[in-house]
Amino acid sequence: MTYGGGGQPRFVLGLADVGAADAPWAGGKAAALGELARAGLPVPRGYVITVAAFNLVMAALDPAGAIRGALGDLPAGDLAAIARAAAGLRARIKAAPLPPAVAAQIIAAYQRLDAQWLDGTAAVAVRSSATMEDSPEASFAGLQDSYLAVRGVEAVLDRVRSCWASLYNDESVSYRRRRGTGEAGLAMGVVVQRMVSPRTAGVMFTRSPVTGDRSVVAIEGTWGLGSALVAGEVTPDGFTVSKVTGEITGRRVSAKLRAHFFAPNGHGISAQPMPIALRRSPCLADDEVRALVLVGRQVEEHYGVPQDIEWALLGDSPGCSALHADPADRIVLLQSRPETVWAARDRAPIATPKPRASDHVLARFRKAL
Repeated sequence: MTYGGGGQPRFVLGLADVGAADAPWAGGKAAALGELARAGLPVPRGYVITVAAFNLVMAALDPAGAIRGALGDLPAGDLAAIARAAAGLRARIKAAPLPPAVAAQIIAAYQRLDAQWLDGTAAVAVRSSATMEDSPEASFAGLQDSYLAVRGVEAVLDRVRSCWASLYNDESVSYRRRRGTGEAGLAMGVVVQRMVSPRTAGVMFTRSPVTGDRSVVAIEGTWGLGSALVAGEVTPDGFTVSKVTGEITGRRVSAKLRAHFFAPNGHGISAQPMPIALRRSPCLADDEVRALVLVGRQVEEHYGVPQDIEWALLGDSPGCSALHADPADRIVLLQSRPETVWAARDRAPIATPKPRASDHVLARFRKAL
C-alpha cells in the first residue's frame, strides 16, 4: 500500500509515478504506460487508480474470497457455469458503492486533469489494467474492458467500476481456467487518460508477427481511432520496414470502408463510412511510417525485447496534409507489451533431451516420410 501525507492510503497516482516494476499494484497496462512516460516517450497525460482501491471494494463484497475461490474451481470446459458465476460477480461489483476515500481521490485527479485544459468537462479514456496482463508469458489483451470519450465525474466513477468488473468477463475467466491460473491474488488497476483525436492509429510489432523476423518492423493502421481495427470493422493498411536499411520492403493498402472518430467538442465516438476517395488511400505517408519505426525501435531498445505497440498519429482530418512538418511530434503511444507468440517459441526447447546423442539421429529415421 502506498501512503500519502497524514498516513492516508493513496488510491490514485500520476501515470509517470509508476514504472515497469509496479505492475503488482498498478496493473500491467498502467505500469507499461508509466514506464514509457518515464523514458521520455510520448504518452497522453493521465493517472492510475491502483489495485488498492479494487482490493478495498472486493474486501467488502467477498471478504473471505469464497466467491472468487468458487469461480477458480470451475472446470475450464464448463462455459455455462463460468458465464453464470462471472455474471453474478460482475453485477455485484458494478452496483457496489465506492468507499468515500477512493471516490474523493478519483474525483480530485479527474478535476486536476480537466483543469489542465480549461475546457469544461474533460473527455477521458478509462482503461482496465489487470495485474496479470501484458506479461512476457501470456497475453490477456482485449479480455478486459476499456471505455473511450468518458465525460464527467459520475461517468468516470461508473466506468471505473465497469473496468473492475471486467476482470470477471466470461472470456477472461475462461482464459485463466484454460491456463490453470487461479483467482487468488488477481486484481485490477485502472488508467484514466486524456482522450486524443488521431488522424490515424494502429499497432506496430518490432518483430514480424508472421515470420518472427527480428530485422523488420511491421505496422498496421487505419484512419481515425484504432477502435475500428480492434473491433474488426476495417481491414488495415500494412507496412513492413527493414531495421537495417530503413527501406519500406512491404506495403499493403486496403479498402478501409469505415472509421471511428472522436470529436473533442462532440459527444462520444462516431462510426462513419469513409469517403470513397480515401478508402484506398494509404493512411500513412512514408515519412510517417519511418517516424513510427524510429519510436518503435526506441521502445524495443528500452525494454530489450520485441514489443507489440499501440500508437496514434495526431493531426488533421484524413485526406488533408498535416499542418505539422515533423511526424515525430504527432506520435503518441497508447500501450506497449512484450510480443508473446514468437517469444514463446524462442523459449521452447529445440528437442527433448535423450540419454544418448545417437538417439536424436535414430528418432529422425523413425518419423514417417
